[in-house]
Amino acid sequence: MPFDIQTGDLLVIGALIVLEGLLSADNALVMAIMVLGLPRDQHQKALRYGLIGGFAFRILATLLATQLINVAWVKLVGGLYLWYLTYTHFRHSGGGDRSEPPKAKPGFGLNAFWATVVRVEVINLAFSIDSILAAVALSPKTWVVVTGGILGIVAMRIAAGQLISLIRKYPAIVDGAFIIIAYVGLKLVVEYAHQIELIGWKINQTFSISLIAAIFLASYFYARRKGPRPDDTDTPHVEH
Repeated sequence: MPFDIQTGDLLVIGALIVLEGLLSADNALVMAIMVLGLPRDQHQKALRYGLIGGFAFRILATLLATQLINVAWVKLVGGLYLWYLTYTHFRHSGGGDRSEPPKAKPGFGLNAFWATVVRVEVINLAFSIDSILAAVALSPKTWVVVTGGILGIVAMRIAAGQLISLIRKYPAIVDGAFIIIAYVGLKLVVEYAHQIELIGWKINQTFSISLIAAIFLASYFYARRKGPRPDDTDTPHVEH
């Protein structure tokens, strides 16, 4: 028998899935917004590659969990990049339609699609540090931590896909989503400052989730009042 499976292991896996969902709820929204800058037929493909990269990183990071604390700077990079995304969105749409996120751009010597996948992976890394360290603390068994984390990533990928569909239907949500992204950037920077002991406090997770939910719901109801995108009301979209 390859694994010593006990009832407690299954309970821990369930707890890790919930933990991943709580710690990465904002990650799903960020992923959805980032890939929306690509052509519509590339959205799911970008998320799929992001999922594969997430699997690989989760396994590697779990094996190297004790060294993970040393890459806290990724949180700073991730936070600053999310602020840049927000700034680009509102600057780009200052005098026009804000119902679309900024178009994806090439970078790292790659075309727009692969550059977006790389950016998604960097953001995933920034979000994953806390959940991986918390998971390792819950169980000493590598396979339990990896299994729970991977199932959590799958759930997050599904959530991101649903958010993309919702934002396509109600594009007025985009502004609210970028307000959330700006807040998430602040949260990552605060976590980095706390981790390097620059400050002695950090943002409470319950408060963070509640604030994100409140902003998103306000954006959703505002978007519902404005109505759905005309081409998404009755006519199904056909990919070519």
